[in-house]
Amino acid sequence: MASLLRLYNTLSRAKEPLRPIDSGRVRMYACGPTVYDAAHIGNARPLIVFDLLFRLLRHLYGAETVTYARNVTDVDDKINARAAERGITIRELTDGTLAQFHDDIRRLGILLPDDVNVPGRPPAMIEPRATDHIVEMTTLIDRLVTAGHAYVAEDHVLFDVPSMPDYGALSRRPLDEMEAGARVDVAPYKRSPLDFVLWKPSKPGEPSWPSPGGIAVPGRPGWHIECSAMAWKHLGETFDIHAGGIDLVFPHHENEVAQTRCCFGTPVMANIWLHNGFLQVEGEKMSKSLGNFVTLREVLADWPGEVVRLAMLRTHYRQPIDWTLRGLEDASRTLDRWYEAAGDAEPGPAPDSVLQPLLDDLNTPAALGEVHRLADPASLKAGAGLLGLLGQTKSARAQAAVAASGVDAAEVERLIAER
Repeated sequence: MASLLRLYNTLSRAKEPLRPIDSGRVRMYACGPTVYDAAHIGNARPLIVFDLLFRLLRHLYGAETVTYARNVTDVDDKINARAAERGITIRELTDGTLAQFHDDIRRLGILLPDDVNVPGRPPAMIEPRATDHIVEMTTLIDRLVTAGHAYVAEDHVLFDVPSMPDYGALSRRPLDEMEAGARVDVAPYKRSPLDFVLWKPSKPGEPSWPSPGGIAVPGRPGWHIECSAMAWKHLGETFDIHAGGIDLVFPHHENEVAQTRCCFGTPVMANIWLHNGFLQVEGEKMSKSLGNFVTLREVLADWPGEVVRLAMLRTHYRQPIDWTLRGLEDASRTLDRWYEAAGDAEPGPAPDSVLQPLLDDLNTPAALGEVHRLADPASLKAGAGLLGLLGQTKSARAQAAVAASGVDAAEVERLIAER
């Protein structure tokens, strides 16, 4: 069954069967949050989609054979600026933002390391922080310089894009188009407009570490090298799946590929590249200037996380999604019907009718259609469970709703009895 899983590979622009490099292990990496501010509703989409894939892989291959790394970017220009703006340390900002992020996504039914890791066994899920992997970053950078794929200029280390003949294979952007875009405000120390920063000197007050490449002044990493280093550390030189939003294909993922492949001399960084589509709000691109910028926390103040998850999964992950109030209302009514039908039943075997659409590039709209057709409570519970839904019994959900409302159920019962 596991070999039947087919995923759309951005690298080949085609659906391909997943064939793990290591038969006893499936390895997956996804780009996670930059922890400087609250996550917005667009950030929730890849988190939900790739959580679904993680759950499906565990179901197909076994929980002990799947390793999922989702990174945390905790060194970044936006982080530095926000910490200075609030008058707090960078660590205070990133720790606090990460704690809020975890609280929010747990309500979406997204698995966290504590949910799946077993003491004494290799971790099934890792959440590496960039600042814990500086040694790996400088090691990669030094190797790239030695191999002639990077160079030192004015206390920076830059990747030499022309040294990689097939640069651009992932995004399939014409070289002249990339060069035209890169020529805006080109740094004078670059050999080519396309060259990108691997390491740069730190400004006063910014985080800093000993620099690679023989540079005397301390510095900090560029964004792209962070993911290459964390993926290498936890998943190896090559692995099975790399996932992220469609907006990351270029330049971030393209540059990850360049760094990793040129460092290790491998034909690929990951065999399959998965990318989710954009999110709009009520038919318009989400932006602060339009006044439709919605944080995940704001949505969760009005809607249960399970409703948000179902509303996301009703659209195929590669298609654009229109985030609407009507969509949330429909998802809420659907969950009410399912909980009523499932009652307090325990889940049975996973229904093949729901599993099959998921094996076809995570076709969640078709899978949800099959869940609607399930009449047996145990099958309904199991079918929805494949999608990370119906995680409670009907009774537990009702109790949770009363607790969330602030109503003292015992006091209500006492008043009824007294009357």
